[in-house]
Amino acid sequence: MPASSASFWLASTEVSSFDKLTTDLTVDVAVVGGGITGISLAYLLAKEGKQVALLDAGRLLNGTTGNTTAKITAQHDLIYDELIHHIGEEKARLYYEANDEAIAFIRNTVLENKISCDFAEENAYIYTTAEANIAMIDKEWKAYEKLGIPGLRADRIPLPVDAKASIVMPNQARFHPLAYLKHLIKHFINNGGQIFEETTAMSINPGSPLTTVVTRDGTQVKCRDVVSCSHFPFYDVSGFYFARLYAERAYVLGVKLNGDYPGGMYLSADSPPRSIRSVSFNGEDLLLVGGERHKTGQGICTMKHYERLETFVRDTFGSCEIPYRWSAQDLTTLDKVPYIGHVVKNEPHAYIATGYRKWGMTSSTAAALLLKDMILGIDNRYEDLYTPSRFYADPSLKTFLVENADVAKHLINGKLEWVTREPEDVRPDEGAVVRVNGKRAGAYREADGTLYVVDTTCTHMGCEVQWNAGERTWDCPCHGSRFSFSGEVIEGPAKKSLKQIEY
Repeated sequence: MPASSASFWLASTEVSSFDKLTTDLTVDVAVVGGGITGISLAYLLAKEGKQVALLDAGRLLNGTTGNTTAKITAQHDLIYDELIHHIGEEKARLYYEANDEAIAFIRNTVLENKISCDFAEENAYIYTTAEANIAMIDKEWKAYEKLGIPGLRADRIPLPVDAKASIVMPNQARFHPLAYLKHLIKHFINNGGQIFEETTAMSINPGSPLTTVVTRDGTQVKCRDVVSCSHFPFYDVSGFYFARLYAERAYVLGVKLNGDYPGGMYLSADSPPRSIRSVSFNGEDLLLVGGERHKTGQGICTMKHYERLETFVRDTFGSCEIPYRWSAQDLTTLDKVPYIGHVVKNEPHAYIATGYRKWGMTSSTAAALLLKDMILGIDNRYEDLYTPSRFYADPSLKTFLVENADVAKHLINGKLEWVTREPEDVRPDEGAVVRVNGKRAGAYREADGTLYVVDTTCTHMGCEVQWNAGERTWDCPCHGSRFSFSGEVIEGPAKKSLKQIEY
């Protein structure tokens, strides 16, 4: 079974490759990160006549965007009652409206340009199968009514589950994200945009009138404005985003059902949550079933999460085939509202967009629309809602203390862990924490016997990484950095690879 959704989406979408940046460049705007935020923003700015360079550390569309389930919805779990209590009714309404406008933008872009991306409108449901959770559904429904969000409070849902209560948000959507983004890329290039892959932005040197983006290979991009749209901000300066974001992983199965699917997109309010929706893929209908989220680098063996999802699928829908599986990583802010805007107040030409939780399709589009206005000097009513400099004591202070206490715990536990296995004990296609010369290390042996041994100390802030058997990676339990089995960086905030140890 493929373990990457990039292979899932890319299997039916030919995406061009682009050269690495090898010479210095001067443009109006440098956009770092080739996901939906970066591509959408680059597309919008190029339409406005701006000279834009889009830089991606890897290959375009192979990262977080390639690992999405591609739900286009403003129904972001049970969020609106929580937002009313934490940031107020006005901002909660703005949050809905920003995401609703993002849906409208995607819908209009698809229809006006006749993009073939399997766009389909669906009703979105949040439901519970537990009597104890009915009160949460009722509170969320009251929040819908208070904010004027269109919807319906119901009991049953079309799925074969014993739902006790549900909320329906109509006229949401789903699509093939990479087919949609391929169209934006084409128009971006036609409007003079430039794309550079395998180009890792490492730092920014603020200046006047131009700022300089420095890449890992030493090439430079001079620009008036720079935007960090990478999954984790590549430019933190004094924003301390590593302490204001926490990383979670979730798991998805691509399922071939033997029976019919009733339609709709579903998310359970129970624990563990379950996400269900259909997708058209290579001419056949599949079901995407997700859930099992947990903090990166923490919890049980990752393969167990796939096994639990498979049990849920078979118990709910009967016999089926499961040809695809993958996992995704998402970042959450202290108050669950994304950080979109100036990296810090005193750098007016450096911007950031991150912290979308599980809702990247609408949040990233809302981010692109907001950042486009900010760069062009156009007032936008969502700027205060998303500003990264905000801080609400409730819930931000509590979340900050809890998350950073968790970091401290794992930092200490990793240093105190007693390891007894040796590298020679590691079997083919197995990874494990081992002991080398009296020190903690990590070993992975390929099927052909090739052994890789790395220093397990995360290069970000020194926590000890853990083995992820499901994805064959080394994951940091403190701030969510991830490394390949041979030590290369897959996810930030770490920028340097794990040190390889000769053995």
